Amino acid sequence: MSDKYRTPKTTELEFGGILGALLLPLLLPCTVLYLLHSCRSDAASLLSLPLPLPTLAELWDPLALALVLGWCGFQALIYVMPIGTVTHGMPLRDGTRLSYRINGVHALVLSALGVAALGLCGLPLSLLHQRIVQLAAAATLASFTLSLALYARSLCLPSAALAPRGNSGNPVYDFFIGHELNPRVGTFDLKYFCELRPGLIGWLVVDAAMLWRECELRGSPSLSMMLICSFQFLYVFDALWHEEAVLTTMDIVHDGFGFMLVFGDLTWVPFTYSLQTHFLLHHPHTLTVPMAIAITSLNGLGYFIFRSANSQKNRFRRNPTDPRLAGLETIATATGRRLLVSGWWGMVRHPNYLGDLVMALAWSLPCGLGHVLPYFYVLYFTALLVHRQSRDQGLCRSKYGSAWDTYCQRVPYRILPYVY
Repeated sequence: MSDKYRTPKTTELEFGGILGALLLPLLLPCTVLYLLHSCRSDAASLLSLPLPLPTLAELWDPLALALVLGWCGFQALIYVMPIGTVTHGMPLRDGTRLSYRINGVHALVLSALGVAALGLCGLPLSLLHQRIVQLAAAATLASFTLSLALYARSLCLPSAALAPRGNSGNPVYDFFIGHELNPRVGTFDLKYFCELRPGLIGWLVVDAAMLWRECELRGSPSLSMMLICSFQFLYVFDALWHEEAVLTTMDIVHDGFGFMLVFGDLTWVPFTYSLQTHFLLHHPHTLTVPMAIAITSLNGLGYFIFRSANSQKNRFRRNPTDPRLAGLETIATATGRRLLVSGWWGMVRHPNYLGDLVMALAWSLPCGLGHVLPYFYVLYFTALLVHRQSRDQGLCRSKYGSAWDTYCQRVPYRILPYVY
């Protein structure tokens, strides 16, 4: 292997460095379990322990583990089916491009049919609500197991297969960030699969379980519950419909596949992104029709910004000469690529993040203003996106040099115009 394809050593450590990589795998699972348990408590407070806390024996549930593994296996089976299309990702360090099967929408439809079939066979959705804490614990166990296997596998790989940000030489840090860039079993891409399938579609299944349980308890779903489930369904369906766009994201192109992404995909997404529906089931909130219309409009605005900005970016990355981009101003860089400085990307540096945050607020408002807990997603997502744009800022500056400084002068605001 030529030295020019070797992955350089990681010198700048992120997420608090080695200490962060040591603590976060402990703190993140505890946070998920804490949030789920808090939803079921009377106080539903982020600031007080929801006593009594479950014991380790209560967290262990063989059925929950079987459901998690069975769900992941079912999604893997759909992924390898010869349905959908095959496309190629961004060029790797050696110029090659990996192939990916695009069949996320098929997976969503087949998953809905599979969940319905299980219900007809006597496994109701309400079972997920009853065992939600145990399911999260089982998903955490699966995340640790997969992360350890991925790290062990990565130790036998050539340097060119390693992730630029996960090649520090410290096992704790590389385990957390991800040592290998694109772990594959044959043509089965583990990172790409986990990014969009088990957790993202599983998020909708958890939502559906909460809605189903509400119908069992109260006879019909509330307007608040229906709004949140509809908003989140739109978001997931959009991600799967535009599945190919994920191939240009930071997660796929730059980040290794370690505990950070594994746990995020398999545990954090399905069990914290669905927190609003879980909260509403135990703390119902009546929503007036005018308020519902206002919240729906807010979500529509966020989605419009999010989708328009992402579509513009993805078209430009795939084909800068696309006729739909005619008239947009760009600046040249030393890499040969150009940067958009007009359209959505001339307003702020991350207009898609702005749309994301507007939608996040709309998902929480149906829960009312009496508790902070259902707004955890808004708070977390704001911190995540601010941190992500900071990571992106460093990456772009090192990649584009003075051209990026010029871009930042032309587009001074990062996410929110005239504020940040």
